[in-house]
Amino acid sequence: MSPPELCERVSGLFRQALAQAGVAFTDFIRTSEPRHQRAVRHFWGALRDCGALYKGSYEGWYCTPEESFLPESQLAERRDAQGRPCKVSLETGHEVHWTKEENYMFRLSAFRDPLQKWLRDNPRAICPDPFYQHALRWLDEDLPDLSVSRERSRLQWGIPVPSDPTQTIYVWVDALVNYLSVVGYPESHGAWWPAAHHVVGKDILKFHALYWPALLLAAGLAPPERILVHSHWTVRGQKMSKSLGNVVDPATCVGQYGVDGFRYFLLRQGVPERDCDYYDEKVVKLLNSELADALGGLLNRSTAPSINPSNTYSCFSEPCFPKVLDSREAKGMGRASAEDYELVAAVASLPAQVAGYFEGFQIYKALECIAQCVRQTNGFFQRHRPWKLDRRDTAERLWLDTILHVTLECLRVYGTLLQPVVPHMADKLLSRLAVEPGERGLSDLTFLARYDGKPCPFEGRQLGPDTGVLFQRMEKLETLKNRKQEAQVPDKQLL
Repeated sequence: MSPPELCERVSGLFRQALAQAGVAFTDFIRTSEPRHQRAVRHFWGALRDCGALYKGSYEGWYCTPEESFLPESQLAERRDAQGRPCKVSLETGHEVHWTKEENYMFRLSAFRDPLQKWLRDNPRAICPDPFYQHALRWLDEDLPDLSVSRERSRLQWGIPVPSDPTQTIYVWVDALVNYLSVVGYPESHGAWWPAAHHVVGKDILKFHALYWPALLLAAGLAPPERILVHSHWTVRGQKMSKSLGNVVDPATCVGQYGVDGFRYFLLRQGVPERDCDYYDEKVVKLLNSELADALGGLLNRSTAPSINPSNTYSCFSEPCFPKVLDSREAKGMGRASAEDYELVAAVASLPAQVAGYFEGFQIYKALECIAQCVRQTNGFFQRHRPWKLDRRDTAERLWLDTILHVTLECLRVYGTLLQPVVPHMADKLLSRLAVEPGERGLSDLTFLARYDGKPCPFEGRQLGPDTGVLFQRMEKLETLKNRKQEAQVPDKQLL
């Protein structure tokens, strides 16, 4: 298979995976596209014209899979498959070979001070913070000039160096310029650049935190506004590996847990600062607990015909739930308890909390806050047992409707905030609450307006049609796993 054919195949697999995961994009660029090659040639010219490039002989330990030279400090001694001593990359374990060739060099060493200034002036340029600190430590180490081309004779798949057909532009310089190509460099990039956020894996941090900003500065451009870094997934504590046979296929996971279920798990459990562990039992337990039982159960109970026979967004009674400045003042006023006021305060502050965590690339913390509030709301519902209240009694009916109103308001907030994470499930929830598409914005999200003496546009509204179970429990998968395990146990162990 030729390099273009392989790239075509792999590119198609990525497009397919994005479509399966419900991820939309405004552009999908490949380095083989003419617009990108033109941008790379222009960028190379900018580096050349400012004197940032020179031709020199370069030698060192080269890692072919990583397409980079590595210093001794990043190497370890190992033995190859034949038992011979060899050097490997400390980070990836890939073998390295001593290589000497004449290449174009980029004066990376001249950019130590500008890079340090950029990072110190922009402490949120790289986040989470541990990766920002890592980049600062790299700048305190040796910062040798960077080889930015390869001999064309051994790397023919790539963009030739302008005016020197014997050299190919280094793959990482070529690839990084993608960020500019896609926003119209060199003519129309100003509308977007440098207000760009890159999302990268921790294994390619150095290319994005040091090399790319230095190249941009040399070319007269500002570094990107932010670089958001994520860690990796392990499987039962082990690195994913074809040899171990533990590689997780995302398409299989989407088939087992649904698009929303798999997205929720990855974003709920994925902590950017450290590697996170994956195994099926963990997924099942989380989805059953937080989506099927806590959130789905709450929606089901608060809209059930037995408790909400009119199928309406119930009315709020201020005498039952009077506004207080301090939850400790609640005693003896209305029927709400101190815990109820704590719930109202928690949900009222939730949109700002979630927005802050989303902005800081701490999505798992945002979902943790939502899950905690869902638990509190279930506690509120369970505590007051609305199914025990008699609608024929005026006082009890007012309190029952207030309980339902507060619960539905909480659910509306959760559904709205969860839209970026579980779009299909959030749509199902909001449709059941009769929240129109134009009422689902994050920026103007309000909560429990009646508590503050303001009108609530949803109060008294007929609820939407029953959309069925919000999220199906994963019981079938659990049963299947148990049967599979039982089948592997010898008969004598079952006796």
